Amino acid sequence: MSPRGQHAHPVDRAGIAAGLNGCRDDLHTLMAAATPAQLRGHSNGTKWTNEQLLFHMVFGFLIVRRLLPLVRVMSRLPRWVGRSFAWLLDAGRVPLHWVNYAGSCGGALVFNQARMGRLCDHTIDHLVTSLEQEPEDRLGRWMPFPTSWDPYFEPHMTLASVYAYPALHYAHHRKQLTLGT
Repeated sequence: MSPRGQHAHPVDRAGIAAGLNGCRDDLHTLMAAATPAQLRGHSNGTKWTNEQLLFHMVFGFLIVRRLLPLVRVMSRLPRWVGRSFAWLLDAGRVPLHWVNYAGSCGGALVFNQARMGRLCDHTIDHLVTSLEQEPEDRLGRWMPFPTSWDPYFEPHMTLASVYAYPALHYAHHRKQLTLGT
């Protein structure tokens, strides 16, 4: 891991933005083609319906909006603070997974097929604009992450890798949808 605030090469902002926008386009395609019965159908490998899983996929983008300020702050604090924070979050993984599950069940009731696309658009627009305005030196800043929360969380994540994370999360869960499209 390079020192905080430093990275070996410029961040591929266009590639990250393309990944985010590709997820948005895919979500709109899925939502336009899905029938109400397909959305109520079970996903593959989760306890969620397809609609609940779609909301969970969008929720990944929402979480990143909240993680970005956290990384900016934690990357400036003594390393023991970040390690302790990541340890504490890892220790709370059981209730987190329950909240994550229940939150996506409830979130799909509010942000259903009719509203989920707009939420995704607004969130990705914000992320892309924020990424474009982020100073290059800040994109290399990092903090420890709770690796038990998500298979795409790494022990140390840079601000750039946090911007890229929701596209990985989306692609992972995209394979679990059973919409037939």
